[in-house]
Amino acid sequence: MDTDSKEISRDFASNLDQTLRPQSWDEYVGQEKIKENLRILLTAARERGHAAEHILLYGPPGLGKTTLAHLISKTLGTNMRSTSGPAIERVGDLAAILTNLSPGDVLFIDEIHRLSKSIEEVLYPAMESGVLDIIIGKGPSARTVQLELPPFTLVAATTRISLLSSPLRSRFSGGTFRLEFYSEDEIATILRRSAALLGVDTPDQIFSGIAARCRATPRTANYLLKRCRDLAQLEGGAITADTVSRTFGLLEIDTLGLSGPDRAVLDAIITKFNGGPVGLNTIAAATGEEQATIEDVLEPYLIRQGLLERTPRGRVATPIAYSHIQNL
Repeated sequence: MDTDSKEISRDFASNLDQTLRPQSWDEYVGQEKIKENLRILLTAARERGHAAEHILLYGPPGLGKTTLAHLISKTLGTNMRSTSGPAIERVGDLAAILTNLSPGDVLFIDEIHRLSKSIEEVLYPAMESGVLDIIIGKGPSARTVQLELPPFTLVAATTRISLLSSPLRSRFSGGTFRLEFYSEDEIATILRRSAALLGVDTPDQIFSGIAARCRATPRTANYLLKRCRDLAQLEGGAITADTVSRTFGLLEIDTLGLSGPDRAVLDAIITKFNGGPVGLNTIAAATGEEQATIEDVLEPYLIRQGLLERTPRGRVATPIAYSHIQNL
C-alpha cells in the first residue's frame, strides 16, 4: 500500500463514527415524535430568520443526541460549535466560546449536567437576554462588564437530567426531549445503512441477530457490526451467521445481549444468595464490581429485560433470570 493510500485509510478509520452518523433527517431512524417536533420548531425559526430556541436532549448514552445536534445545525444552515460540561472549567472558558459565536450558530454542550454552578449562573443571561456578565477585579474595585452576544441556539445533551438545576432546565424554551430506546426493526434498519457504508456484504437475517443483542442502542449495534466485520475480514469472507456467533462468543455477549459482568451479577444473586433479596454492597463484594457500576451501568438493562427486581429489602432475581442462567 502506498503512502497516500495509508493516509486515506488512517483518515477513514479516525472518522469512522462520523461516517456512520446520519447526514439527514431521512437517514435518522427512530425518535419520530422528536423529529417532527424539531422539524416544526426549526423550520419556523429559519423562515422567520431568527435563531431557534434553546433545546435540551436527554436519555441514556448511544441513542443519538449528538447526531440530533448535528442535524439541527444543518437544518438551520449554520455552524455548530461543540464542547462538553467537563471541558468548561472556568467562566473565562465559557466567555471565550460565546463571544466567538457567529449570529445563528448552534452551540452544542454535551454532558451539560457537569457544568459547575458558577458557570451555570453566567449561562442564564446568555440564554435569556443574549448578554454575558463578567466581573472584573475583586473586592471594592470589582466591576461588572456586560457583553452583547450574537443570537445563538444552545443545544444541550445529558444522560443525567436529574442533576441539572431547575433554573437551567426551565430556560430551554425550545423544548426538552427524551430519547427512547429503539425497536429491533429500527436497529436492523440502522445496521443495513451502516453495512452499506462500511462496504460489508451481509445477508438481511444477520441484522436481526445483531439487533437482538445490542441493548436497543444504535451505538452498540454499530460497534457489534464492526467487530463482526473485523472477524469476517481476517477470514476473507462475508459476515455469516457463524461469524456473528463466534464474534459474540469472543465478546462474551449472549442471546439477550448480556455481557460477562451482567451474568456475573445474576449468577451471584441466584447461586450465592438463593435469588435474593440481597443488598447492593453484598453483590459488589461477591462480583468484584464497584457499587456505582452495578447500579448505574449493569442494573438498568437487567431491570428492563425483566431479569432483576429492586425491592425495599434488596435485589431479587426473577424467574426469567433463573431460566436464562440455567440455559447458558
